Amino acid sequence: MYPTLFTLVGVRVASHDFFVALAFVVGFVVFLYEARRRRMWDERLIPVIAGVIVGGAIGGRLAGVIDAATQDGVGAIAWAWSEGGRSILGGLTGAYVGGLIGKRLGGYSGKTGDLFAPAVALGLAVGRIGCFLAEAPGRPTTLPWGIRVDAAAALPECPGCVAGLPMHPSFLYEIGFLLLAFAAMMLWRDRIQVPGELFVLFLAAYAVFRFGVEFTRANPADVFGLTRSQLFLVVVSPLLVRRLVISARRGSYRSATVLAQPARGTT
Repeated sequence: MYPTLFTLVGVRVASHDFFVALAFVVGFVVFLYEARRRRMWDERLIPVIAGVIVGGAIGGRLAGVIDAATQDGVGAIAWAWSEGGRSILGGLTGAYVGGLIGKRLGGYSGKTGDLFAPAVALGLAVGRIGCFLAEAPGRPTTLPWGIRVDAAAALPECPGCVAGLPMHPSFLYEIGFLLLAFAAMMLWRDRIQVPGELFVLFLAAYAVFRFGVEFTRANPADVFGLTRSQLFLVVVSPLLVRRLVISARRGSYRSATVLAQPARGTT
């Protein structure tokens, strides 16, 4: 594919790294916009933002290291940490933990999930452009929009690509979903009245989508024909389902118009 985006003054700029960096910038801009729009900006949010960025970077890289170590042995750890891939699910987990630590250090007790939800969605969409350019597109497909890679491009620049066969553009599927999720949250974000629930809904929707799209990815299957990302989602999904059920019973997902209606018999 296209692992090098461009060369500047003799320095190679990797496609993946460029769009990952751009994703952080885009996510920060959206977060700042939402914080000011909701009148929630507070200097104590700075440690939270730092915690999310650092935690996401460490979590994404650490998940890649664990994956490489379990597949290729302990000797692959050093290479995986410096040159290996990153995991979106690991990054989200690390960002969540980093955000909690940032709250504790900064003394911020408010809910920040609704600020991060649209920022994460758009940031991930931008970052996935780098994945599309630099990684194997997906598994072979007979669908007309499959992507073909010739033998020259397949090795060594696109490990996992199947030369000459059309493959699922799995990262484009994900970019499309994330853009739709971002648009939906921006349109309907004020209808969710309970702080933090917008982020829970986004995580649940992404978990369902990611489980399905993994069947089109070029990732190896491990247990029961499922990839490691799918196995991770199988483990954490019951927690999300439990949270959704509890929130629904509490009426957290009623629209603002419903909540604003006066009770019958009142003026």
